[in-house]
Amino acid sequence: MKLLVPVKRVIDYNVKALVKKDGSGVDLANVKMSMNPFDEIAVEEAIRLKELGIATEIVVVSIGVKQAQDTLRTALAMGADRAILIEASSDVHTDIEPLAVAKLLAAVVREEEPDLVLAGKQAIDNDMSATGQMLAALLGWSQATFASEISIDNGSAKVVREVDGGLQTISVQLPTIITVDLRLNIPRYASLPNIMKARSKPMMIKTPADYAVDITSRLSVIKTVEPKNRQAGVKVASVDELVRKLKNEAGVL
Repeated sequence: MKLLVPVKRVIDYNVKALVKKDGSGVDLANVKMSMNPFDEIAVEEAIRLKELGIATEIVVVSIGVKQAQDTLRTALAMGADRAILIEASSDVHTDIEPLAVAKLLAAVVREEEPDLVLAGKQAIDNDMSATGQMLAALLGWSQATFASEISIDNGSAKVVREVDGGLQTISVQLPTIITVDLRLNIPRYASLPNIMKARSKPMMIKTPADYAVDITSRLSVIKTVEPKNRQAGVKVASVDELVRKLKNEAGVL
């Protein structure tokens, strides 16, 4: 079984994002970047499936700037077998839209013919949470989103999904798209020997033109602003005073 795992280069989750002075977006100059945490969970799950003998090959793919090679090398060091980078932009501030990403991934899937695509449920930079669903629609494949538990058996995947009402268990036939949630697993740290080995693992460099996909932007950012500073809390002397404040000042009752 071949697995395909898309990974995205995003601002590191430990870094406080700052808005550019002109309000055109988040300033990424000299900012630490890393693999999207949900994608890292997807890579970890793919490696675990390979360790169980279910998967035979793991291919990771990233779409963006050439610096995403570092993100792919991280995935290779974790245990992926080979990587594909689609250089879709030369500007780190350009975010390829989900539909364009899904079209490129669909082209990669048709070329690689994987049995399962494992993807993060969303990227922490734009929180679109749309690429996996769009990819399933373009391919005509089944899909299971927000997975917190996955098991593969007899050509189908049993997936436990996190939904508003609790947990939902479904079964989908392979090939399928599964987007993973936070509680699926805890990603491993790449060991130094594996980091060294990752340098020699194959990485193919492609462009959107190689797949005949138009990535022209259809969305534009009008303005980006930082959230307002949170006001300090107040102490109340009684429950009655708390209720009055919630009703008259906060307006939540």
